[in-house]
Amino acid sequence: MAQINVTGLTFGYEGSFDNVFENVSFMVDTNWKLGFIGRNGKGKTTFLNLLMGKYEYQGSITSNAYFDYFPYVVSENDLEKTPDELMEKWKPGVESWRVMCELPKLSVETELLYRPFKTLSFGERTKIMLAVLFSGDNDFLLIDEPTNHLDMEARDIVKAYLAEKKGFILVSHDRDLLDACIDHVLVLNRATIEVQNGNFSTWWDNKEKADAFARSENEKHLKEIGKLKAAADRTARWADKSENSKIGFDPVKENDRSISTRSFIGAKTKKMQSRVKSFEDRMNREIEEKEGLLQDIEETIDLKIMPLKHHKERLIECRDLSLKYIDGNENVIENLTFEVLQGERVFLSGANGSGKSSLIKAILFQNANFAGGNGVNDFMGGYDADADVIRREATGKNGSHATDSQSMGKLSLSGELKVASGLKISYINQDTSHLKGSLMEHAQKNGLDYSLLLAILRQLDMNREQFAKNIEDFSEGQKKKVLIASSLLTPAHLYIWDEPLNYIDVFSRMQIERLIEKYAPTMLLVEHDVRFREKLSSKEIFL
Repeated sequence: MAQINVTGLTFGYEGSFDNVFENVSFMVDTNWKLGFIGRNGKGKTTFLNLLMGKYEYQGSITSNAYFDYFPYVVSENDLEKTPDELMEKWKPGVESWRVMCELPKLSVETELLYRPFKTLSFGERTKIMLAVLFSGDNDFLLIDEPTNHLDMEARDIVKAYLAEKKGFILVSHDRDLLDACIDHVLVLNRATIEVQNGNFSTWWDNKEKADAFARSENEKHLKEIGKLKAAADRTARWADKSENSKIGFDPVKENDRSISTRSFIGAKTKKMQSRVKSFEDRMNREIEEKEGLLQDIEETIDLKIMPLKHHKERLIECRDLSLKYIDGNENVIENLTFEVLQGERVFLSGANGSGKSSLIKAILFQNANFAGGNGVNDFMGGYDADADVIRREATGKNGSHATDSQSMGKLSLSGELKVASGLKISYINQDTSHLKGSLMEHAQKNGLDYSLLLAILRQLDMNREQFAKNIEDFSEGQKKKVLIASSLLTPAHLYIWDEPLNYIDVFSRMQIERLIEKYAPTMLLVEHDVRFREKLSSKEIFL
């Protein structure tokens, strides 16, 4: 058992307006299962990189522990190699037999170690990297977002695996995962850093109570300050009036006054001025006690969305739908039947590779006006590489009603897929690699109101300093917020979101949950966040 002591840590990126960390001090134990929580852009990944010694900083980080980081870096050349060849590069000195002992706990066959890395699914890659990560002795492991892009089954396997381990920092925004795997939390609040015993739910419950107490105390101090201000103002006016009456008086109207009363009035004025000073001192004490009460409260602003009302109740209808890629032998989807009605929030569930994104792709390009470019707001990118092919091949076909082996670009469709005519779709793709340039260029390119885009991003807690950067320099969570803000600005009948919450912080997830609950837009979603799906789903389709 060892400790990691952080003392006076100060760090900022070159050219940045603000430091990421400013004189930060705390201590954690290397025996803990530590969950790392904070808003996007607050410095979680930066702190892990500081532990790995990647950046220079002021202050000190002291520990006897050896740090190892997930995910391991995989270059283009590495894709041709097998995990067995790569593991020595990832974790020098690692022993293959120890990795093999970890693989069954992650439901991974040993033979996958000898396949080219590029042939492995995302879930298989994640599990093999975790097996290598946990194959050392006395390491303190830094695990950064291990479940992004994983299906539910893979997430459950990773969750059960991590629950049996200890000695790590886990960066994740998945509330279900954090509750299952951690026994302490390290929280980057708005102004402070805290370390607390318990899992996510324990911390969140304590935070809500602390926030309620802080608001109550703040309100009490504000009322007291208001009373003191009124009393001080009233007493000051009395003192001024009394002071002004010291010299000069009308002997007829004020026959009880004489020159000798001047000292009495002066003494009374001095007493009242002393009382004013006492009020001001009490006010300053109240203000001092009030300061800092609300510094860590996450005041999330309710978002807005502008869903359109379609003249048809049924927006999408599938009957015995099968999909396969033209260059493939097997169907990715077979004999699927479902419908999407107005007001429904339909979640697509299934393992990676079960056809969720392929189904979304078919719906997007089946949309009646897509060939003309105005039926789908696909500014979020998506399938740009196939777009021109599919537009050309869709020319002359009935866009709202596909049957019997129609070809949609690289997809072949059989069965029936109906999309309501005139349907406007706002789409978020799970990929962010297409986002480039400034926010203004993004807004102009996609016909968005630039001022409103910035306003929504501020509501999603993006700092104004970020607006001066190019989007490719944003964190993954900040890029996702650009996509979500763009979608919210787009009036649509149907919102199709493909894994929108990857990398999105917990507070923004709750913000988006409230938005969907309030405005009830019609949605078709792929999302593996258990809490999000349980709270919002009106229908679930298993592929």
